[in-house]
Amino acid sequence: MDYLSHNIAINLGRIRKAKGMSLDVVAEQTGVSKSMLATIEKGHANPSIGVLGKIMSGLRVTLGDLTQAPSKDAYVVDLHGLASTKDVPGAYRVWTCFPIADNHLVEIYRIDIEPGGTYWSGGHGERTKEYLFVLEGTLSIELAGGKTYDISDGQAFRFSSEEAHTYRNQQNAILKFTTFFVVC
Repeated sequence: MDYLSHNIAINLGRIRKAKGMSLDVVAEQTGVSKSMLATIEKGHANPSIGVLGKIMSGLRVTLGDLTQAPSKDAYVVDLHGLASTKDVPGAYRVWTCFPIADNHLVEIYRIDIEPGGTYWSGGHGERTKEYLFVLEGTLSIELAGGKTYDISDGQAFRFSSEEAHTYRNQQNAILKFTTFFVVC
């Protein structure tokens, strides 16, 4: 399940319960079937724009009310159940653990790069620093101007990510790392 579907599932259930509405009542108010609403709340559906429009109209909520990150003090992201954001077979796979939309200051990704794989990344905007931590393997990262750094498992690295950069796995085993983008 991707983070938007997850957010919609959590928020729809929260909004429905806060309004004291059963699934039957919400189905009647929105024109969306009870079974579809239950499937959405369980996080097993990726609702279309049309379905979201019916829900927004019937519940008198905004798209942001449905898609914003649930307001919780604690939140677990399980990569095993999270759909990858980017997936290039044989090269790399990226998961968005916490999108910038959560707080507009920090974004967190998990990235796996296959042996010999390369992942090119554009710049992340003005005043953005990237912090990464290698979990397994050795990351070779090339920054603007051609400067290259090798970061091994257990090491962390920080750099200005305003410009394009390239992540490379030059090893014979999978590379796993977590990266944090912080707007300063």
